[in-house]
Amino acid sequence: MAYPVKVGTRERWTFAKIKETLELPNLIEIQRNSYQWFIDTGLRELFHDISPIQDFTGNLILQFVDYSLGEPKYSEDECKERDMTYAAPLRVKVRLINRETGEVKEQEVFMGDFPLMTDKGTFIINGAERVIVSQLVRSPGAYYAEGIDANGTKVYGATVIPNRGAWLEFETDNTESIYVRIDRTRKIPVTILLRALGYSTNARILELFDYDVRIQNTLEKDNTESEEEALVEIYKRLRPGEPPTVDSARNLLESLFFDPRRYDLGNVGRYKLHKKFNHGILTREVDGREEYIRTLTQEDIIYTIKYLLRLMDGEVKPDDIDHLGNRRLRSVGELLQNQFRIGLARMERVVRERMTIQDVDVITPQVLINIRPVVAAIKEFFGSSQLSQFMDQTNPLAELTHKRRLSALGPGGLSRERAGFEVRDVHTSHYGRMCPIETPEGPNIGLIGSLSTYARINEFGFIETPYRRVDKEKGIVTNEVDYLTADEEDKYFIAQANAPLDEEGHFLEKRVNARHGGEILVVPASQVDYMDVSPKQMVSVATALIPFLEHDDANRALMGANMQRQAVPLLRTEAPVVGTGMEWRAARDSGTVVIARNDGVVERVTGREIVIRTDDGHLETYRLQKFVRSNQGTCINQKPIVRKGERVSAGQTIADGPSTDQGELALGRNILVAFMTWEGYNYEDAILISEKLVKDDIFTSIHIEEYECDARDTKLGPEEITRDIPNVSEDVLKDLDERGIIRIGAEVRPGDILVGKVTPKGETELTAEERLLRAIFGEKAREVRDTSLRVPHGESGIVVDVKVFSRENGDELAPGVNELVRVYIAQKRKISVGDKMAGRHGNKGVISRILPEEDMPFLPDGTPIEIVLNPLGVPSRMNLGQILETHLGRAARALGITVATPVFDGATEEEIKESFRKAGLPEDGKTILYDGRTGEPFDRPITVGYMYMLKLAHLVDDKIHARSTGPYSLVTQQPLGGKAQFGGQRFGEMEVWALEAYGAAYTLQEILTVKSDDVVGRVKTYEAIVKGENVPEPGVPESFKVLIKELQSLGLDVKVLSEENEEIEIKEDDDDVSESAQELGLDVHGQPDTAPEPKGGNEEDKDEEADEDFDPADLDPSELELDADLNDDLVVPDDAYGDEE
Repeated sequence: MAYPVKVGTRERWTFAKIKETLELPNLIEIQRNSYQWFIDTGLRELFHDISPIQDFTGNLILQFVDYSLGEPKYSEDECKERDMTYAAPLRVKVRLINRETGEVKEQEVFMGDFPLMTDKGTFIINGAERVIVSQLVRSPGAYYAEGIDANGTKVYGATVIPNRGAWLEFETDNTESIYVRIDRTRKIPVTILLRALGYSTNARILELFDYDVRIQNTLEKDNTESEEEALVEIYKRLRPGEPPTVDSARNLLESLFFDPRRYDLGNVGRYKLHKKFNHGILTREVDGREEYIRTLTQEDIIYTIKYLLRLMDGEVKPDDIDHLGNRRLRSVGELLQNQFRIGLARMERVVRERMTIQDVDVITPQVLINIRPVVAAIKEFFGSSQLSQFMDQTNPLAELTHKRRLSALGPGGLSRERAGFEVRDVHTSHYGRMCPIETPEGPNIGLIGSLSTYARINEFGFIETPYRRVDKEKGIVTNEVDYLTADEEDKYFIAQANAPLDEEGHFLEKRVNARHGGEILVVPASQVDYMDVSPKQMVSVATALIPFLEHDDANRALMGANMQRQAVPLLRTEAPVVGTGMEWRAARDSGTVVIARNDGVVERVTGREIVIRTDDGHLETYRLQKFVRSNQGTCINQKPIVRKGERVSAGQTIADGPSTDQGELALGRNILVAFMTWEGYNYEDAILISEKLVKDDIFTSIHIEEYECDARDTKLGPEEITRDIPNVSEDVLKDLDERGIIRIGAEVRPGDILVGKVTPKGETELTAEERLLRAIFGEKAREVRDTSLRVPHGESGIVVDVKVFSRENGDELAPGVNELVRVYIAQKRKISVGDKMAGRHGNKGVISRILPEEDMPFLPDGTPIEIVLNPLGVPSRMNLGQILETHLGRAARALGITVATPVFDGATEEEIKESFRKAGLPEDGKTILYDGRTGEPFDRPITVGYMYMLKLAHLVDDKIHARSTGPYSLVTQQPLGGKAQFGGQRFGEMEVWALEAYGAAYTLQEILTVKSDDVVGRVKTYEAIVKGENVPEPGVPESFKVLIKELQSLGLDVKVLSEENEEIEIKEDDDDVSESAQELGLDVHGQPDTAPEPKGGNEEDKDEEADEDFDPADLDPSELELDADLNDDLVVPDDAYGDEE
């Protein structure tokens, strides 16, 4: 039965029956540990690898002695505010030795600013928080495969894959001879390679392999007799067309596989070869310390062939490349090390060149070293690598999951198009390492995963998972924990975490369920080697937050895990009544709550800071974030949960962040739901809600948008931020201060001015009178144009913050920018029709109607239901977890408690019935409901209870869009598409078919001409409507003219004929169009005068858009009228930040 446990500051009644022997690790240690390794070890390895650099004569030697990281110039908050990178200077101690004179020069060289990781496991690059995602790649080592060739013969292959360097591939053919390919060239008999390695006679080669018949077959195909011939033969294959000499051939083979600069197995590769062949070749001693041998050895090649022969004999099995023993993780540290290595290698080339060019006497390390390539490599990695991602900050869980993400994509990984089904599929070795449930839907399915809760990464980058050791002699499950990699685990019998044990730790049953080598078996208890540490060991954090996961179909659980990451932080948070006990750890490790560092007593609490007097007497101040915009535009706001005089202990949560409640993750609200149909308003998963949710701000969230405006230098003079704007009434300027910037607290609507700005207009030839005026009044008479920053269509709210950066105040701004203003506008969004909501079980839907409270169905005691869900959403979807959650939620609410039902170890059906009995409710969880409109009871009892519902980031306010007159594409003259471009609704070919089917000829003609790209017609039509005349005949669509031009460009003579076979002359753009357009004050080409300014500072857009360098603000707006279609390919689908990764 349930028993109370303390979770953070709250007491939860848990239904867990399994005692967990192991604490959860820190959930972002994968990021932190990896970066720490890089700072401590990775950098040292790199400098050790390229040091010393010698010139071509061997006279000058440059050594890297030591390095140190300084203090960052700005704090994290300052970096975010000023768009800077949070980084510290890297300084390297360099020694230059001149062998001729024996002179030694030592200097400390600055190697650029190196980005630092914050405590939360993120990087701040150009003011934006980014995460480096870990990459799953194939591990270096030897891999064996078997297949069937075209003739139906079995063929075998072996591949030796290094970390970097040439591949070595062995394969057999139908005559059972063995061939080798060196670096993807044509295949040669393997004996040629052996001869070239120094096994020159046939007798020696046969002796190596115990006179194996397959080697004899191969020797028959080998036309070389000596080592020299073999070397020349290989050289011919690798360098066709170059004159072969024995020496150059020997050097080539040496450098391909045995030179540490050209070939590197890495520690991992050597470890894998050692494990596979068990041939004892692992380390050698260098300068008194053990080092892994990182190149191939001749023995490796011989053992590779021997193992291939054993595979052909059926003694060993081929490798499974999707097994996690053969895939490893490259985390932040290693990815950074690889980038840094590229930079250092480029730098090394420059150093060598400079050594030969510069005068030996005046040369210093500082002069030799050019840090540009190193800085560029690091900058490129953080700024544009596929693995450096703009952090998903929708809520704390999204942040945490992003840091634990594993991606098979990226440089050196797979590509979406090439990845087949096998790579994406769930594999037995994923157990306890990678979550089988949490992965995106769509093209990335299975290529992007999430680390399991207890998993950790070992020194070689393989994922390990913990197991409790079983003492076989005593037959007791001990509390000792071993971490096993996927290939070690295959050897053992591992019992499930839910196998019943007695007090001492003996198995209660004679036979238990166990896993062994990917199979699930029932074995005698005495045979078991290990036992799982926890039932939630196999799932990720997001999946472990779904109660009754064991009752949900996997497809829906996947949606549930993914949708929790899209829940918007609400104004008033509330932790779930039915949780899993994981909420507290998830919130804590995400870094959004404030945690006390030491024991002490609260001295002072305000909304902005908490001051604690620690036990050793000094004061600690914790600053809180108030109404800060997250990367996704949600609101980050922290509020204290301790009082003055309260005693706090180290590690205690002292302030809640977004989506947390008393230190627990709180993504949604507990809502009273009923499963019933209501007048068809919940057809197809639609959701019917009570007006109470709107009135009481139950699902209200705050969203903050950032808009920026910069004053630049133009060819005609500098732009100016000012209140003095031409042709604008004083009424419009009422909320601007004397500088022309909106005041904080002003309420703004679409089209309101946020920052007044004027741009100088092009000078025209001045008349004598104007010149006279100019001479008298000076510059004042100069023409300026209004280019103010205005609130875009469909946006409104309250100005919450304004930041001004200017050259004069010493702020670092982009070249050509004199002043930069950022305005933050917040809006409170109540829940509304069209918003997307979901539970935690993949049960999602869109709000179809908001009913008055009095019309909702109500319980016998008069309580109105808050949400009505469709019962048909349950059976076919097979996510019964939502029903159990609803039942348990009702019982828990009635008992006034909160409960935890951990995944795979939660409340049973019997325990839920017991809870109902305690609460005095009917055991089937159903109640007679009454219709709120008539007061009559519905004819059948209905399931009612409390479900945890989330409001997702797909909000209708962000998607709804309507266009009046807007920008047109330059080439086709058709309206642009998409909300971001203020585009029109596309009437595509299928819609055309629909009108054709109805024979709606005039409607169709109108849509294809005057409503789209008939330039003349649309102006004339506008004119006719304004003047109240009849709409004229449509003309020729612009796209038709484009088609003709394209045909003409192919050299075809295209004529347009009328019905009477007379040639129709298609006029180029009509002059009278421009005239009539000017009369009407219309801008025909490109954007209308009120075209929306592109949103500033919207990182997501920047990230998604293809054309990074195009900044509409760089263009002179007079050009912009023509370049309207530059935005054409920038259409970001509204769902771009939705379910796709």
